[in-house]
Amino acid sequence: MAKHQPAKHPAKKGRKNSNQLRIIGGSWRGRKLTFPSIEGLRPTPDRVRETLFNWLTTALPNARCLDLFAGSGALSLEALSRGARQADLVEASPEAANQLNSNVQLLAANARVWQTKAEVAMANLEPGYDIIFLDPPFHKDLLSSCITLIEQHHLLAEKAWVYIETASDEPLPSLPSHWQLHREKNAGQVSYRLFSVNKH
Repeated sequence: MAKHQPAKHPAKKGRKNSNQLRIIGGSWRGRKLTFPSIEGLRPTPDRVRETLFNWLTTALPNARCLDLFAGSGALSLEALSRGARQADLVEASPEAANQLNSNVQLLAANARVWQTKAEVAMANLEPGYDIIFLDPPFHKDLLSSCITLIEQHHLLAEKAWVYIETASDEPLPSLPSHWQLHREKNAGQVSYRLFSVNKH
């Protein structure tokens, strides 16, 4: 099976984009990045990111991260800003992937953008991620299959973390027994949870 290569096309120049994302901590704190207007693309709110990365403080240094529905890149770029070593950003939308590539280049981030569907990417990525961000479009019933594929392809390191973000009215699918809920909170219409994964 042919490998799907990281997207390489830069974003089109000259397009105005009023959607802005602000990195809220770390070496790129305060940097503003743009993202396209696409249905279902909604960056994780600032206050949710602030809480999440407080939870992950000790896990971030030198971490290898996977952002399966990268969208604006809010989660993975924030992680890199705060000390993560490397990130793979998976995004199905060509327009969003192109903008992610532009932002990665702008920041000189140690990151790769994969313009493909999450289930395709998972079959081609190297295992051993320390942190996986799982923030799919709401109400699309994508979580269960993604969790199954994460396990099938052994994408998590022996000790790892998984962040799951859903709409507050979405039920959580069945999870592997070794995924243990670490923290959870609600913010408006969003529910977010951090799971610790220990395979032994």
